[in-house]
Amino acid sequence: MTVSLARGRLTARLAHSPEDLRAAQRLRHECFITAAGLPQRDGGLDRDRFDSACRHALIESDGHIVATFRLMSLPSGAALGRSYAAQFYDLTRLMTFPGPVTEVGRFCIAPVAIGAGDALRLAWALLTRLVDAEGVAMLIGCSSFTGTDPGPHQAALSLLAAHYQAPDRWRPGIGPAGGLPLPQAPVTDRIAALSQMPPLLRTYLGMGGWVSGHAVADADLYTLHVFTGVTIADIPPARARALRTLAAGAG
Repeated sequence: MTVSLARGRLTARLAHSPEDLRAAQRLRHECFITAAGLPQRDGGLDRDRFDSACRHALIESDGHIVATFRLMSLPSGAALGRSYAAQFYDLTRLMTFPGPVTEVGRFCIAPVAIGAGDALRLAWALLTRLVDAEGVAMLIGCSSFTGTDPGPHQAALSLLAAHYQAPDRWRPGIGPAGGLPLPQAPVTDRIAALSQMPPLLRTYLGMGGWVSGHAVADADLYTLHVFTGVTIADIPPARARALRTLAAGAG
């Protein structure tokens, strides 16, 4: 499927060549490896065995990539064992989900990108077009906080625990990588807690999204992540209209 969107100086499209994929992997390395102070790996590319099973989206400014993410399309929850998240979480309950699922992963925006907010909005415009065109019923992913220590993120994680845990019927269990229960500390400043969260996670929550009841420390990428999901049918109507307006107005 060919999709290309534009918003000002930004364009969004799916990768269509090995060079596009390497550009995405170089940006991922910059955002996840270099920015964390980890040693360079694999020739400055962040790549893994899941890349070949995914489509890769590029957000570009004047021909230079400023954001990227990848998508794995699964026919239903029964195929979740193939997902990236299945390495970290027990997804047994979600495997009963009947509709098509898309896993969104490795989302990142260049540290020095100008117009990062516009890049995020254009990414969602592209996602919205794909979701509608392909009848996707659920989006999932791993939303990552910087570092593996939950301490600096306690307010954000406590807010997730108090208000955004997955419904019991879909809630992921602790998988092979173990897990850290979300803290139950009181949240006195909701706005400050939300500001600690990755922008992508805040967007999911605004769409009615939910998270696992525990976090997982990923030493490989030096991140702490929570499983994140949103059922398309449960997105508030006003938010769904806004996303489709954004998708229709982006080139």
